[in-house]
Formats: sequence, structure tokens, C-alpha cells
Amino acid sequence: MGKKPKKRSAEFKFRVVLESIQKGNVAEVARRYGVNPNQLSLWRKQFFETGSKIFEESPGKAVEKYRKKIEQLEVLIGKKEVEISVLKNFLDFYVPPDGE
Repeated sequence: MGKKPKKRSAEFKFRVVLESIQKGNVAEVARRYGVNPNQLSLWRKQFFETGSKIFEESPGKAVEKYRKKIEQLEVLIGKKEVEISVLKNFLDFYVPPDGE
């Protein structure tokens, strides 16, 4: 069985790619950060292909993810409000006649 690939943060990838561009030596930078040179080359390719999207005005994946999460939470809040209302109605219905 092979090793499970490490999950690297976007910040880490960006920093490593930037350094490899500045130094011009992929192998040296990859060795320094413990990354396979082929992987670093792939990150560089992705950076050059999609780097311009950073400056576009369309919302990114993170923004869309947060919007979906907000929608889910709003639905959950609505359900909880209905549950609270139903429980209050039952509580009012089952209050003992002497008020205790």
C-alpha cells in the first residue's frame, strides 16, 4: 500500500510555488519543503493557468460554500422556531388548572 497523500493548505502551496518561481529551481524548493518535484510542477501549472481568476469579480468557491452553509443554517433556524412554537402550545395546553 502506498502512502496517503498529505493535505496541503492553499497558503502553503502558494508560498512554495511563489518561491519556486523566484528561485527558478523547482527541485531545490521541493526538497526544501518536502514536496515531490512533480507535485510542485503541477501546482505551478495550476497557478499559471488559474492565477488570473484571483482578480475576477465572480465569487469564489469559498464564498459560494459559505452562502450554502448560511442557507442551511437559516432553514435549520426556521425548523427550530416551529418546534419551539409547537412546544409552547403544548405547554400552554397542559398547564395544571391550579397554576402550578
